[in-house]
Amino acid sequence: MFKMFVTLFRGSVAEAGEAIADRNALLILDQQLRDATAAFDRAKKALAVAIAQDQQESARFAATKGRVVDLEHRVGAALAAGDEILAREGAEAIAALEADRDAAAAAQALFATEILRLRRHLAQAQARIAELDRGRRLARASEAVREMRRGRTEAARPHEATLGEAEQTLKRLRERQIQAEAADLALDELDGAATISVTEKLAARGYGPRLKPTADDVLARLRGQSAATA
Repeated sequence: MFKMFVTLFRGSVAEAGEAIADRNALLILDQQLRDATAAFDRAKKALAVAIAQDQQESARFAATKGRVVDLEHRVGAALAAGDEILAREGAEAIAALEADRDAAAAAQALFATEILRLRRHLAQAQARIAELDRGRRLARASEAVREMRRGRTEAARPHEATLGEAEQTLKRLRERQIQAEAADLALDELDGAATISVTEKLAARGYGPRLKPTADDVLARLRGQSAATA
């Protein structure tokens, strides 16, 4: 029974860890990419050091080879002169230099192999990092679009609004504008009606032409027509 509870607990912890990793996948990916980039930078520095050491070994090899050639000429001259003691001393120096030259040559070969391997690994790592970075940017864009479509942006960033909220705001704004336009129109009609009323009063008192015919105008017109036909 105890073993079962331990297994259940481990399963719960694993499931919770996976849920946290899923919810924070982009943050985790960002940090992993930063770590990979830092490791890549360290590898580049290591390669630069290896190249510098290879150059040093190359210079050492060339210098040693030149000294061997120079001593060989000198020892040959000593042998020709019969100076065996000095010639032997020179030969011993040549032997030591040749050993040093051979060691430099071996180091050069080792560095050349290691540099080639490092260059190949760095090229592969750089390509993978570039691909990861492109995938990260695409994943972040996709996540932002999905949050926008689901209206979850506010939950992720409380200071930002959703499209739905913006649409509701626009709807309320349009409703207020329509109400304001209707009120303005009603005021214009009231102002127009007030002006017409005053004009009618003035016309009724005989100030200016009448605005509309009256019964007297109709009777006068009809009498005129009757007189014309008679």
